[in-house]
Amino acid sequence: MAETPDPLEARCDQEERAAPISHALYRLNRSHRLAAAGLLRELGLFPGQEIMLSYLAEHGDQRQSALVLALSIDPSTVTKMLQRLERSSLVLRRPCPEDRRVSLVAITDEGRALIDRITRCWRSLEERTTAGMTADDRTELARLLALMEQNLAGGND
Repeated sequence: MAETPDPLEARCDQEERAAPISHALYRLNRSHRLAAAGLLRELGLFPGQEIMLSYLAEHGDQRQSALVLALSIDPSTVTKMLQRLERSSLVLRRPCPEDRRVSLVAITDEGRALIDRITRCWRSLEERTTAGMTADDRTELARLLALMEQNLAGGND
């Protein structure tokens, strides 16, 4: 009977040879997300929720539709994320004073109290991710990743 492969070690050799950078990014993203999830779990958060809280802390109350656009997250994912954050008393929704049909999302004091800890988690993750790199390596990597993001955001196929 064939042994079940470890999903973290699974490779698609043919596709990896055809697109080695894309596959490396896929594997890096998976490992980064798992590491982030472990750190955030200690705060009672799921990946992505820390971004939502940080955005609200920095930009103030927001319409849910504005969060969808600003964070580039699917509307159904934002809804689920806000429900969880609301149940945890980290955000609240209240009617918009200008249009009572619309809700504004606001970070609560409990949510705001997590921001420093979230920042420490991200710093720790960054240190772990870039261990063994020089400052110049980090600068060049950030430049290259920004270029890649720009290429994809521009809709280049």
